[in-house]
Amino acid sequence: MRLKRTCMCGTLSKKNIGDEVMLSGWVQRRRDLGGLIFVDLRDITGIIQIVFDNNISQTAFKDAEQLGSEYVITVKGKVYERQSINPNMPTGQIEVFAEDMEILNQSETPPIYIKDDDDVSENLRLKYRYLDLRKPAMQGNLILRHKTAQVTRNFLSGEGFLEVETPMLTKTTPEGARDYLVPSRVNPGKFYALPQSPQLFKQLLMVSGMEKYFQIVRCFRDEDLRADRQPEFTQIDCEMSFVDIDDIIEINERLLQKIFKEVLNIDIPLPIDRITYKEAMERFGSDKPDTRFGFELIDVGETVKNCGFRIFTSAIENGGAVKAINVKGYGDQFSRKDITKLEDYIKDYRAKGLAWIKITEQGVTSPIAKFFTEEEMEAILKVTHAASGDLILFVADKTQVVYDSLGHLRIEIAKRLNLLNKDEFKLIWVTEFPLFEYDDEEGRYVAKHHPFTSPVDEDIEIMESDPEKVRAKAYDIVLNGYEIGGGSIRIHTPELQQKMFKVLGFGEEEVREKFGFLLDAFKYGTPPHGGIAYGLDRLVMILAKEDNIRQVIAFPKTQNATCPLTDAPTFADKKQLDELNITVTSGRGAETVAHSKGNEK
Repeated sequence: MRLKRTCMCGTLSKKNIGDEVMLSGWVQRRRDLGGLIFVDLRDITGIIQIVFDNNISQTAFKDAEQLGSEYVITVKGKVYERQSINPNMPTGQIEVFAEDMEILNQSETPPIYIKDDDDVSENLRLKYRYLDLRKPAMQGNLILRHKTAQVTRNFLSGEGFLEVETPMLTKTTPEGARDYLVPSRVNPGKFYALPQSPQLFKQLLMVSGMEKYFQIVRCFRDEDLRADRQPEFTQIDCEMSFVDIDDIIEINERLLQKIFKEVLNIDIPLPIDRITYKEAMERFGSDKPDTRFGFELIDVGETVKNCGFRIFTSAIENGGAVKAINVKGYGDQFSRKDITKLEDYIKDYRAKGLAWIKITEQGVTSPIAKFFTEEEMEAILKVTHAASGDLILFVADKTQVVYDSLGHLRIEIAKRLNLLNKDEFKLIWVTEFPLFEYDDEEGRYVAKHHPFTSPVDEDIEIMESDPEKVRAKAYDIVLNGYEIGGGSIRIHTPELQQKMFKVLGFGEEEVREKFGFLLDAFKYGTPPHGGIAYGLDRLVMILAKEDNIRQVIAFPKTQNATCPLTDAPTFADKKQLDELNITVTSGRGAETVAHSKGNEK
């Protein structure tokens, strides 16, 4: 390079007027006005206007005539006050008059616009991700991600945590999502698993006496994707010894406070509110409640159990529930057609129907009003705190169906009413999760979190006799309706861990095969310990006010777990498969590959 950059585009201001500078970057836009050529030059810090004046430098002006969008250049020039101020640009009060220029590289016409408000398809954006990442908003998201990780690393290091790496090639384990498997060439027929989390290794680090561990670590889960999930993701992973729930919550509240202050300059008051899982479900129909708005669930079962509306009474007789939400003050914004759409919406959550009562200045409007006496209607209005302008929505069904449907409905209504303010951040801890939940497909109890979570002390005695009533020493931290982190106090004795495996239906041989190394470690003086893991991608998504974690990941996968940029995943060739002793039974080339030499299966 003939010219070498001395400063960045976005760092210049009026105080630099008169300075000689050299700037490097990409041509955002070129405007030719005859004797003057204006170029918007962009680097990661921002954009500044460069003026090529034929009267100042004919050579630079002639070179500028060749410039196209996304050419890479270095410009030497002097900073002047801008005659036509652009208030929409941080550097809009100044401009640089070019004295010399070097074209470092040319560019073809980009297939996507390098600007934040383009309307190109996401698939095309991901195919040309290296161009998409030139956009200021995308670069800003990755800068915010870096700051979040850096604040976390500095805070935990200052609290005495040690950053320790754990293996990427590990052992497949039951429970949780499906593993990504990696075949072993030197051990024919055997497979590693990519870690869904460093759970077992961080517990072993506590056994080893490390006491305070953390890691910002890549994890992998072969599960169906959605807006806040990816097959590979990043966790902020922590574990501590000789602690209880309050100790872990206290230090993590200070971590979150530090992140919000240093990344967004927002003060988070401490302590953060806590509610139990039971209360979260009863009030919000969700274990990750969005508390930025109301519309909380109201139990009307006692009020309607003897009424004349058979749908309500039969739900209660069958052990279910009747609950309502009051869309307070917004009743006039929902027509009958709108309510029918809401009813269609909750059918996705297995609800059979949606009953409603609208209160107007003229009185009650409702297709179910005829089933209630005047006294019963008054009781319903009283328990739901109804007033003129309100809309009361009811679901009567199995309790979990009521929770799921109304829990999602309150959020859907808030979306339609534009009540989800992305500038507002509401944190809440959810505690005392169930230790177990029954899986109908497997016909057994499974761990609500994972099999290493400790039960509440007073519930240990009912683990085998009444598993569904056992509470866990587990806690999630929820932000604006998203679970951003979760953890627990772990089981640290082999006796209790064996008991846990027994309730989960694991045989002794399976336990020995899958977890023998952990149970062996527990024999040698394991301290009480616990920890937490945050989804870094999800946390940054909320901090960046985005709706999809793909917006805060440099090179994400699509919803069907593919990468349009690299075309991954791809087929392996026959030589690779032969070396790994793998037989392909479907897909391209299945008929040509050799059978496994080490293991036919």
